[in-house]
Amino acid sequence: MKAVIFDMDGVIINSEPLHHKVEREIVEELGGKLSDEEVASFVGTTDYNMWSKIKKKFNLELSVEELIEMKKERFMKEIDEIQLVPNFIDFMLSLYKKGYLMAIASSNNRKIVDTIVNKFQLYKYMKFIISGEEVKRSKPDPEIFLTAAKKMNVTPSDCIVIEDATNGVKAAKAAGMKCIGLKNTDTGKQDLSEADLIIENFNELSLDTLKNL
Repeated sequence: MKAVIFDMDGVIINSEPLHHKVEREIVEELGGKLSDEEVASFVGTTDYNMWSKIKKKFNLELSVEELIEMKKERFMKEIDEIQLVPNFIDFMLSLYKKGYLMAIASSNNRKIVDTIVNKFQLYKYMKFIISGEEVKRSKPDPEIFLTAAKKMNVTPSDCIVIEDATNGVKAAKAAGMKCIGLKNTDTGKQDLSEADLIIENFNELSLDTLKNL
């Protein structure tokens, strides 16, 4: 193992409840209604991918770009409420002290990713930070993870991805990387069965655990 790649929403920060709240509100205001299954299916995908599907299903007049901006503005207004996932910082610092490369590969947009990174000063530790706006294909396509590996100059097989969503786990495995699935009750029903290891809290992880994967 040479590098660890973190998803952001649901892995680094407890942001999924806010995402779901804002998405449901917007869709309902425009005359639609999202089921729990639909909301869960969008976890880990890019804004463009999600709103394209929502626009098509409910035949919305607003453009995908307008929907994305609406979501972004409302999310940013409440972003101060978001907190870090328990024990993430301790785990991240243990990796940093041992000299492992780390990156964030988030499907979220660049503005929100940068806001979170700055809020919690993660730029001190993360070698590269990639948002969903820097890739053409959304998870479960492996593009975002392969991009992270390329930027860190490591082979995919030397990377471990930590994800909380079905789409993210599938993307990591498609990239040829080991994957740890973090159970997060806020992300809805997520199938993490393809992950090499499933945990419920970062305090279950040690450097030896990662090396043994």
